[in-house]
Amino acid sequence: MLPRLLERYRAEIVPSMMKKFNLKNRLEVPRLQKIVINMGVGPGAHDNKLIEQACSHLAVITGQRPVITKAHKAISNFKIRKDSNVGCKVTLRGAKMYEFFDRLISVALPRIRDFRGFSSNAFDQFGNYSLGLSEQTIFPEIEIDQVQKMQGMDVTIVTSLNNRELSFELLKEFGFPFR
Repeated sequence: MLPRLLERYRAEIVPSMMKKFNLKNRLEVPRLQKIVINMGVGPGAHDNKLIEQACSHLAVITGQRPVITKAHKAISNFKIRKDSNVGCKVTLRGAKMYEFFDRLISVALPRIRDFRGFSSNAFDQFGNYSLGLSEQTIFPEIEIDQVQKMQGMDVTIVTSLNNRELSFELLKEFGFPFR
């Protein structure tokens, strides 16, 4: 079964963007390529239980097993050695990506207190959008009683075109909450 946002993309968003930007081919319309979710666990270099908890929460949120990230070099000020575990990340593509994006927009973001929308200035020169979430408990899959430490995450939405304007319009058409 196709995810709801993918059906909407094919049926509504592609024709409206073709008309709005005077595109002649459906393949010129930007699309989502992948979504990367990263949880950096600084104290996890000393306590493996924090890394395991972050990985289990990220697996529950995304429906995919995360990869544990390691430090590339030693940093003595943070007491981190080379190749010590410092976080975890997941790269979502295809149907899982659209389902996560749908849950992020329609369920998780409205649960943030005093939320007024994200800045439209967070696009990089390639048209990708990055945002930071301060806690994992905004996702309903996470039981608040089982959380030992509040953990933030970075979400990067990668689009197919290197154009900020088209990428902004694509996310706006999906219903992404901008200010």
